This record gives sequence, C-alpha cells and structure tokens, in this order.
Amino acid sequence: MKWRLQKDFALSPRSGTMRTAPATPLDLGRSVPVPNVQELAAIISSTEGNGAGEVPERYVRPEAEADPVASPADGDELPVIDISKLIDSEFLEEQELAKLGFACREWGFFQIINHGVSDETINKMKKDMMEFFKLPLKEKEAIKQLPGGIQGYGQLFVQSEEQKLDWADLLVLSTHPFARRDIKFWPTNPTTFRDTLDKYSAELRKLTGCLVRLMAKDLGIKNPDLLGNLLSEHLQSVRINYYPPCKHASKVLGLSPHSDGTGLTVLLQANDVNGLQIKKDDRWFSVKARPGAFIVNIGDHIEIMSNGRYKSIEHRVVINTEKERLSIAAFHSPPFEVALRPFPELIEAEEERYRAITVGDFMKAYMTDRLDGKRLLESLKLKK
Repeated sequence: MKWRLQKDFALSPRSGTMRTAPATPLDLGRSVPVPNVQELAAIISSTEGNGAGEVPERYVRPEAEADPVASPADGDELPVIDISKLIDSEFLEEQELAKLGFACREWGFFQIINHGVSDETINKMKKDMMEFFKLPLKEKEAIKQLPGGIQGYGQLFVQSEEQKLDWADLLVLSTHPFARRDIKFWPTNPTTFRDTLDKYSAELRKLTGCLVRLMAKDLGIKNPDLLGNLLSEHLQSVRINYYPPCKHASKVLGLSPHSDGTGLTVLLQANDVNGLQIKKDDRWFSVKARPGAFIVNIGDHIEIMSNGRYKSIEHRVVINTEKERLSIAAFHSPPFEVALRPFPELIEAEEERYRAITVGDFMKAYMTDRLDGKRLLESLKLKK
C-alpha cells in the first residue's frame, strides 16, 4: 500500500510582514450560530441575586453531574514524557520510549516536558489569546464565522436549533498549509497576534513531527519519517477556547464528550484553571496541567493507522464556578486525499480492524455532526 502525498506547501516567512494570499475554503461544513457564552455568563452572574440568573435550558447537561468521576485519591495521573530523553538518536532512552508507547496504548493522552518550544513563544501565545478574549464583543465579532464556513470566532458542531450547547466560545483558524489560511479571520488586535500564532504554529509542527516519528519507532513502522511528514507537513488548524465561569458549573459542559477526528492534538492550557477530563475505565479523570507542559492526545486518524494499537480517547471539559479557563488546541492531520488505513507492517500478523476512508471524507463526516463520543470511528470498525 502506498501513501499518496500532495506537494509541500510554502510557509509564510519567519520574519518581516506576513504574506497574504487568496485562501482556499476548508469546505468542512458549517455550525449553526449560537449566543455568545461570554456575554451570557456575564448576564447570568449580574442577575444572580434577584433570581434571574438561571442557565438557559439548551446549556443544561444532566450528564455533567450524573457521570461517575474518579476521585483524586485514586491516584491515576497522565503519564509525563521527557522529550529531551528521546530527541537524540545516539542517546535515546529506550525506557522513555517504552513509556511513550504505554501512554499511547493505555491512556491515549500524556503530558510532555522539555519539549523544545521556547517559553517566549508560549508566553506570547498565552498573552495574545487572553488579550483577544478581553476585547468588546463587537470587536471580536468582526471576525465571526460566516455562513458555510468554520473559521473565525463562534462555535463548532452545532447542527440544529434543538441541540444541547457547550459553555464556550471559540476562535478557529487554519494555520497550515499557507494556502488554506483565511487571513481575514486572524485578529489584528492585539497587533502581535498574527505573528505570534505564525511562529507558535510553526514550532508545534516541528514538535508534532518529532513526536510522531517516535511513535512510529515504538510501533515498529519501517519508515518513521513517512508518518512524521504525514502529520507535521500538511493540515494544521488551531481552536482557541474560552470557557467562562458559571455559578451553576455542575449543570453545564464546556466541551461535549468526544474523541478528536484528526491525527494528533497538542494542547496548551493558558492559565491555571483546569477542566479537561478524559474517560478511562468508564470514569472521568480530571487532568492537572503541569506548568510549562503540553498535553498531547491521540486522534482517530492515528488509531486507524496503528490498527487500534494506539487509542483515541473520549474527553470533555468541565467548568469552574469562579474563574475562566483558556486553552489552545493544535490539530494535525494528513492531506485530505490520503486513505486512512493501517500501515502494512502492522497488519502482517493480524487482521485489518478498520474500513478505509480518505481523510477528507472522514473530516467532512466528523465536522458536519454533533460531538458524540467515538461514534464515527466505531462505525468504521470491521466486524470480526
């Protein structure tokens, strides 16, 4: 089986003024417009004392309270991988590589430290995204999503007027390849935002390439660079998440349970408010983000390409009663025309477990539906 790769795309310059070019629409569906949650949260908070501060019915999620959540006393925490022990091939620590493989097989999530992305780049990204969400609503809505598209300020995965809603506002941007950047949605306030995101996204592509090559080595793939290039040199987008506080936090969810319909996700938490939970052994485990670390998770594409050896895991976001939470997730995927199927060497001694599908068809199906666990991936599993 041969992977069909499209040509490499030109990156924007790393210095000087960012180039602009006609953007190619992603054509991945749309999301029904919904109320701005940051404004809604402010209204509810201001009317709390007179009895009017109730959460609207469309945001009430009974499962937020009903689903079992693991106690901190249970002791389970995400594996932490030290990338500095893995990047030098001459001194690669097999123990740390085995730890990475264990994290991908058993957890689907892990945190990485000593990852090589500079503190300066990270701090600038945090600062600029925080400043953006402090802007007046009118200014943020100048880059709101347009009918038929998903880039811009708004929400995702809302397909009907009756659907339950997440307690969050989003800024969604395509960052790579350059031809798919729709620059009119990139904020100009703060003035440093565009250059900051350009540099941040480039650093994360390098990091993703490193991580995926290490995963390929752990899996026993003969050409690790093939998987590395597939996920680091093609499709990258970011979703910047703003989760307002809510006095009735136990009634709402910031992000519905789902697995990521992409290849690999690299998440940066921008402040000290946690909220990410992952599903393991039928319980939700709260993730405590380490300062300076990235949280990485396996997406559906890698689960398919690894023939199920690596797991994409359901996760969700819960809300804080007093403080806002901000994060930025960077998603990395192969080109649209690549057929998702296991690497040949992984099915020499076992049956193929998933029906083949192109990345484009998978992502269109994923983006034009509501978030609902791993429903799409489960539909691709071959019957034994």
